[in-house]
Amino acid sequence: MSISIKSRAIGRTLLGAAMALMIGGSAAQAAEGIVPPSQDWSFNGVFGKFDKASAQRGLQIYTEICASCHSLNLMYYRNITELGYTEDQAKSFAAQFEVTDGPNDDGDYFTRPGLPSDRFVSPFENEKAAAASNGGKAPPDLSLMVKARMNGADYLYALLTGYKDVPPAGVEISDGAYYNEYFPGHQIAMAPPLSDGMVEYSDGTSASLEQAAKDITMFLAWTAEPEMEDRKAMGVKVFLFLLVFLGLAIANKKRLWAKLH
Repeated sequence: MSISIKSRAIGRTLLGAAMALMIGGSAAQAAEGIVPPSQDWSFNGVFGKFDKASAQRGLQIYTEICASCHSLNLMYYRNITELGYTEDQAKSFAAQFEVTDGPNDDGDYFTRPGLPSDRFVSPFENEKAAAASNGGKAPPDLSLMVKARMNGADYLYALLTGYKDVPPAGVEISDGAYYNEYFPGHQIAMAPPLSDGMVEYSDGTSASLEQAAKDITMFLAWTAEPEMEDRKAMGVKVFLFLLVFLGLAIANKKRLWAKLH
């Protein structure tokens, strides 16, 4: 597995920071009649599944772009085996990160390479440190970000691709803000977090803005509900069981009534 943790140059705008602005304002979004376009996600529907290749690319985006400011506190490094990585690849990926551990026999804390059993390393030691480094507000954890808004996956994709260089006629944008057609109020303080060619995918996929937005959304849809495929499979089994049970009940009823006649 080839996932780089190299930092990006020139004030890389963090993807997670833009997502932070998604947490509040669902009521405002509904009141303004802002409805994100529906996307054809592979995980939609009763038999829907995550696109593992897309989610792997999303993991790369998270690692290279937003992991330096935003955490995934609900995820362990071992969890990436559910995306198709082997245990050895998960171990190699985890080892790229330094984990604070301890205390040791001398009462001191120390750092060591990450293990598959470790949670994803947080970029800050605590929430106050995160807030101090980000204008007084700590960047939110991204584990459940897709569940933070109505139509979460559609909204996230729309937000990431909804920036416009030039606002519509008659719309004035405040200094330091950007126009986004899917953000409540349409003025967002975060610069566009993604652009064409921002990452170089390890699988050779062309990293257009739209592709990157789909991939990070796919990954965060998975982190928000990694058990989805198992849940849907169980639901289908339960439905089939109830269907067979109903058939047996009807057959038994007919047999009992036949004797009464």
